[in-house]
Amino acid sequence: MKFAGTRPILRLVLALVAVAVAAFAVTGCSMVKDASKSDTAKSKVGDCINVIEGSMTDSKTQPVDCTDQKAVYKVAAVYDKKTDCKDEQTSYEETLNGGTTSFLCLNPNFKEGACYNESQTTGYKFVQCTAPEASFKVLKRIDGQADEFQCDTNTAIGFRVVDDPKTTFCLGNPKG
Repeated sequence: MKFAGTRPILRLVLALVAVAVAAFAVTGCSMVKDASKSDTAKSKVGDCINVIEGSMTDSKTQPVDCTDQKAVYKVAAVYDKKTDCKDEQTSYEETLNGGTTSFLCLNPNFKEGACYNESQTTGYKFVQCTAPEASFKVLKRIDGQADEFQCDTNTAIGFRVVDDPKTTFCLGNPKG
């Protein structure tokens, strides 16, 4: 026995099932890909990051509120593959099975009055000013200007300048 009009309904149901399977496959794959990323690698532009332990191959980091004193870096750019960051930026890369899963370009997000450790191999890390590993103290943070000449040469021992967004950090002796 055949019913009139069942074929179009069957085709519609099969088409809807096919669309649902395709949508699940696409979102499921991206969910699996994101599941392999750390919380830091899932960061978006404007998010901030604390470096708990710096390392060339296995840094321990965590996202934090940008107002937190430990928010050492602010995410400036996010990529799925390795790329070149600007000179004043630090790069963060996560890999899985030899392939890059996330690549971030990070701007310093130093707080005025806070101290940091600077390492050529591992970047910046927040430390107490009394800590022996303290490299510098931020004497002044100037938002909206990227100009090292804003730093007082009598007290500053160095500076860091970020072009986008324009920020100048005047650095001094952590013990002073």
